[in-house]
Amino acid sequence: MSTLTIDFFHDVVCCWCFNISSRMRGIASEYDLTIRHRTFVLQDSRAEMAARWGSPQAARDTILGHWSACRELSDRPELIDIESMRAAAFDYPHGLTAALGCKAAERLDGQEGHWRMFDQLQRAHLSEARNIADPETVLQIARDAGFEAAGFDRLFEDPETAIAVEADRQVARALQVRSIPALIIRDTGTRLVNGPTEDLAAQIRAAQQILA
Repeated sequence: MSTLTIDFFHDVVCCWCFNISSRMRGIASEYDLTIRHRTFVLQDSRAEMAARWGSPQAARDTILGHWSACRELSDRPELIDIESMRAAAFDYPHGLTAALGCKAAERLDGQEGHWRMFDQLQRAHLSEARNIADPETVLQIARDAGFEAAGFDRLFEDPETAIAVEADRQVARALQVRSIPALIIRDTGTRLVNGPTEDLAAQIRAAQQILA
């Protein structure tokens, strides 16, 4: 079967991305895939959160409603702790700080580094109700994930990392990605339909057969 390159667009604050990330990890271990991780920041500041949702409480209430729907379809629902996030003392976080963390990890350790950091940040966000819009929280998560502290801190602050986040935004626009999670097979231009692991795997097998 042919190797497929899949662009995976995601935001750490997206609960649906949590479901798809774990499923794609399993699929990637069985199929010949190259996963390219692309940050897709839904809102990049408190101001954008306010413009999108109206108020911090409205943002929390609406987004946690999405969490509830997501948990019902999750393979690991016990990892989505809605009540802890509902009780958190901070406003629901935007995704830019975490995206910078993912790109810093990518610059250190490539695509696997990006994925490892993404999953660690999602666990902190969804399971531990930590404020991943706080730079110090992101830096501590990187240390806990085993990234070399000085190198990660330097890249996290490096303007080139913010440029890399913006570059992913431009790729998303070029590919007409407007919602996430989005999985695009670059070899065929096919956009996978999100769903259970067996459905995603079937779509990947079909794409490999086309290219065989």
